[in-house]
Amino acid sequence: MSKGHHLSEIIDALTALSGKLVPESFIYEFLASFGISKSIISRLKSGNINMAKKPGCTLLKDKIYFEPLKPKTTTPAQALATAKADAKIKASKPRFLIATDFKTLAAFDTKKGETEEFPIADLHEHYTFFLPLAGMEKTVFQAEAEADVKAAEHMAKLYDLIRADNPPKTKEDRHALNVFLTRLLFCYFAEDTGIFPEKAFISALEGYTQGDGSDVAEFLRDLFLHLNTDHARAKTKPKEHFKDFKYVNGGLFNDTDTRHSAIPEFSAKSRQKLIELGKKSWKEINPDIFGSMFQGVVDDEKRAELGMHYTSVPNIMKVIKPLFLDDLYEELSKAKGSETKLKKLLARLYKLRIFDPACGSGNFLIIAYKELRRLEMAVFRELDALDKQGSLRLPGIHVSQFYGIELDDFAHEVAILALWLAEHQMNLEFKAAFGNAPASLPLKDGANIVRGDATQLDWQKVCNPVEGSEIFIIGNPPYSGARKQTPEQKESVRRCFGNAPEHKDADLISCWFLKGALFVSACPAQLAFVTTNSICQGDHVAILWPRILNVGVEIGFTYPSFKWTNNAKGAAAVTCAIIGLRKVLPKDKWLYSHDLKTRVENINPYLANGPDLIVGKRRIPVSPRPEAVMGSMARDGGHLILERAERDDLLSAYPESAPLIRSLAGADEFFNGKKRWCLWISNTQLKLALSIPPIAARIRKVEQFRLDSAANTTNGYATIPHQFAQRAHVDGHSFIIPSVSPEKRKYLPIGLLDSDTIITNLALTVYNADLWLLALISSRMHMVWVRTVAGRLGAEGVRYSTTICYNTFPFPTLSDEQKSNLVHLAENVLNEREKHFPKSPAWLYDPENMPVGLLESHQALDVAVEKCYRGKPFTSDDERLEYLFALYEKMTAEETA
Repeated sequence: MSKGHHLSEIIDALTALSGKLVPESFIYEFLASFGISKSIISRLKSGNINMAKKPGCTLLKDKIYFEPLKPKTTTPAQALATAKADAKIKASKPRFLIATDFKTLAAFDTKKGETEEFPIADLHEHYTFFLPLAGMEKTVFQAEAEADVKAAEHMAKLYDLIRADNPPKTKEDRHALNVFLTRLLFCYFAEDTGIFPEKAFISALEGYTQGDGSDVAEFLRDLFLHLNTDHARAKTKPKEHFKDFKYVNGGLFNDTDTRHSAIPEFSAKSRQKLIELGKKSWKEINPDIFGSMFQGVVDDEKRAELGMHYTSVPNIMKVIKPLFLDDLYEELSKAKGSETKLKKLLARLYKLRIFDPACGSGNFLIIAYKELRRLEMAVFRELDALDKQGSLRLPGIHVSQFYGIELDDFAHEVAILALWLAEHQMNLEFKAAFGNAPASLPLKDGANIVRGDATQLDWQKVCNPVEGSEIFIIGNPPYSGARKQTPEQKESVRRCFGNAPEHKDADLISCWFLKGALFVSACPAQLAFVTTNSICQGDHVAILWPRILNVGVEIGFTYPSFKWTNNAKGAAAVTCAIIGLRKVLPKDKWLYSHDLKTRVENINPYLANGPDLIVGKRRIPVSPRPEAVMGSMARDGGHLILERAERDDLLSAYPESAPLIRSLAGADEFFNGKKRWCLWISNTQLKLALSIPPIAARIRKVEQFRLDSAANTTNGYATIPHQFAQRAHVDGHSFIIPSVSPEKRKYLPIGLLDSDTIITNLALTVYNADLWLLALISSRMHMVWVRTVAGRLGAEGVRYSTTICYNTFPFPTLSDEQKSNLVHLAENVLNEREKHFPKSPAWLYDPENMPVGLLESHQALDVAVEKCYRGKPFTSDDERLEYLFALYEKMTAEETA
């Protein structure tokens, strides 16, 4: 196999290419990375098969169009847009369009319609996007339909008109309106999908009601009562204009004549909207997606973000495929040609139970139901190939195998309805394949959706394990950090943690993981949840994961970190993880990344390949090194801090104040190149300070601020109003480590400051350390460790702490020669920064701006740091992390011994 066809070779080649860019040869080396033959590349270089008309560009038929850009001419995104519209380029049908200014690369996949734009230095991290050049395709998941979002928006307009005429005053009123909307949705769907005669509902509504809407409520009440009545069994005659509507049953139209299911009154305007909606096509609606869209219709708080936070079909597939679907299809593959094995697989399918303990409008359950029905159909096709007599096939998977818990009243109603609609859709699919299907009406028993609080209910009573059953728990439970939880949510977390002190810092989703782990340990069950990845970062690992691992449960697979969006307006882009739990078993474990999966030895609570260890807070470093501390904290009400104009005015009027003024640097000042100063007054300088009126006034204000504080500790510092409350500063040079660093940065920028600069409590610092330490904590090895174990501060980035990040970072004992080499390389990094003064670290370390010289100095430093760990180079961050975890485990074990 030619070079580049193996994934490891592709990654290695792209890593080398992005590390040393030569614009003239870039495209040829890029193509070679994916196994394009030398003969083709040679002919491309000579121009024989280069079909590009534009000088400097490359166009290889069916493969690629490449356009290198000169600096400050046009952006890669703009060049890409021009290439997309070029008819001559289209005629050659290139799979990829690529444009780059050799800082940023933009690429478009013409087959999938997907675009990626990223720093060219990260090219190797985006290898999966270009795998089709090597004859490999990424896993493709079904995308959600935009029609579902549009339909929900139309329904929202109707809801607003109805609510204006019927303002809900009580909880019962709101429930009645919720029930009415689910019934209305069923009627729209039924008349477009063959449950009712085509457009029967809307035709009857339009033909048998007055234009002013005055009798619409009466018409709907009579129709709903008719749909709830089995006239054949009751031996009653239906009204003439309802004779085309069959008995529905299933509880959907129960209690139509009670207050709990009251029909709202209609105006001429709302009647017209009702009819307009009915004339739209509803057969393309996906119940799995529309249910979540529909939820936003009746929730004022969610309306502005209609559909923002539902879990899309592709992400649901990321849960159910590795949890159970892939295994079932593998069993089908092995069963082909054997009637006994195929029937055994069917028996297994009919004993499955799918349980979502935070089911919302049921989208996880519906997708799982549809996929299992399609699998059953695949089994039937294999049986039909063996059965020459052609047995009658009827589906044996029922919605009664699906269980859920949902707290919200309306979502609970929609989930039950949506599963019925999904059942009908699959029956139509079944009929198209096998020529027959169960009758759509009357509806059979529905799904087992319980309304209640999943954190308090006994899950085994909701989904009771029976002999021979397999239970798969799925879902996207709610997550909310400790500071954002309502009092009710805090109480739920307290209960799930058994009142242990750490419950105060736990995310709400911890409740589902704790209850789920106990369920899995006690029952024939496995679990997979979409979750905030914060439960696998920072302090939260120690809060949650020992409780899970200690009940005999392990992580069987994971998608460590990904973002999801959907077609809704203002769709959320949330960083999530998917975590699968199972009993401890000697079975393969899988780590998914970029839709590729890798078999690993173990998946630890940080969702990395490594031992099940918890990197808890440490007061002292695990490897010998100088102490890192938090900077100095003022607690001064801002009165000891000086902006530039304030400093200049003070020095101009009172030159003798110069010894009392120091530069000030926190994370923001250092990272973004901002300048501020502070009053730094020793006790021996106090007399001088008080002799300068503006400074004396500031000292009095500090004293008053501290006396007025509600915190007793702050009150105590009123005795030293001329000084910072907490003073960490030590004379001599210092390293400044920003307390927050943006996620996209490849390196953690560490600053070297002089003795006159005071570092604030918004950064960490190491005083008077040798530069070999700066080299170590500036390295890629350190950043890989920090990204894994550190917490996150919202969308701002990685939160660096002494106890979790600095003190836990393992590195081996260094020789004097190694230290000397690291000092030299750290100086090179600092010198490269100086060449670009006054550019800030924020600019210098932005992947789109990072100067080539600075990047190369860091890469040289990385090579030296990694050689301190082992002679063999690391090939990926996963390999680096695996080594670091093993070293940390070894060091802590030796420390304990």
